[in-house]
Parts: sequence; structure tokens; C-alpha cells
Amino acid sequence: MAHTSSREGSGETTRRDFLELVSWSTLAVGTAVGLWPFVDSLNPSKEVLALASTEVDLEPIEPGQRVTVMWRGKPVFVAHRTPEEIEAARATPLDELRDPEPDEKRAPRPEWLVVIGICTHLGCVPVGQRSGEPRGDWGGWFCPCHGSHYDTAGRIRKGPAPLNLHLPPYTFVTDTLVRIG
Repeated sequence: MAHTSSREGSGETTRRDFLELVSWSTLAVGTAVGLWPFVDSLNPSKEVLALASTEVDLEPIEPGQRVTVMWRGKPVFVAHRTPEEIEAARATPLDELRDPEPDEKRAPRPEWLVVIGICTHLGCVPVGQRSGEPRGDWGGWFCPCHGSHYDTAGRIRKGPAPLNLHLPPYTFVTDTLVRIG
């Protein structure tokens, strides 16, 4: 017959119960303290958080000029479109486009077009940002790797690219400042 303590069934806390509680508590706290640096290392770094959005001062960009900024490691093309470029983009019938999208949707403020500068075919960076570079048959961008041509709204017009240049999320903070991201 097994010997039982008179305290075990009485509901009193024994020294053994107390030591077990302290041991499990210490283990739980120790595990949390040990795992915290690992869990914290999974958070994005300050550098990455800084790249989550970027602001572009539009004031120095002249009509017809294009600039490239980096956002999340990708080139973003900001184009100050001329009235002729806007007119050409808006006059294009949607049934002529492989990826039909009206210019008004792509450029809510007609004079400013903001697109991710990565060709939708194989991820090359199209040319046409600097003056003197080929801009393709429609005056937008040209990807010399495989011959994709984009118009002044960043829409694919010719070549193997299946989609228009993608639009990043952006908002106009003021008339002369745009926040990308």
C-alpha cells in the first residue's frame, strides 16, 4: 500500500508545489527573454522603414523632364508631362491597347505621371528618362532588352511586355510634393 501524505489531499500548498510553480515561472520568463532578440530581429530595420515611403519635391522638375527616385529598391519614374504628351495619351483609343487603361486613371493629375520603372516582361529598366535616350515609337519608354515600347502614360504599345508599367501607391501631399508608398 502506498503511503500518502496527510497534506496532499487537504488542499494546502506544499513546498513541492511552490518549487514547481517557481521552476515553471522561471522557465517561462527565461524562454521569453531568450526568444525576444530573435523575434525582434524579424522586425524591419530602420533603413527599411525609411524606404517604406519616399517624398519627391516636384517644384524643380520642368515640363517634359523625367526623374528617377528609388522606392523599396525599385526605380520609380516621375514624369512632368507636357500638354502634347497628355493629349497623345488621352487621345489613344482603349481598343488599341494590350492592357487597356485610360490615362485619367493612370495620371489623376494629368501633368504628373508616376510609374514603377520596371518592364513588365522580364524586369529590365526601360530607357527614356534622360534627354537623348530612345523613348520608343510612342514617346514614352523603350526597353532595349526585348523591344517593348510604352506610351506617355506608361502603357504597353508594342513588344513582348504583357502589362503596362505598374503604378506605385502615391498621394500628393501638396501641389509640389508627392509621397510614394
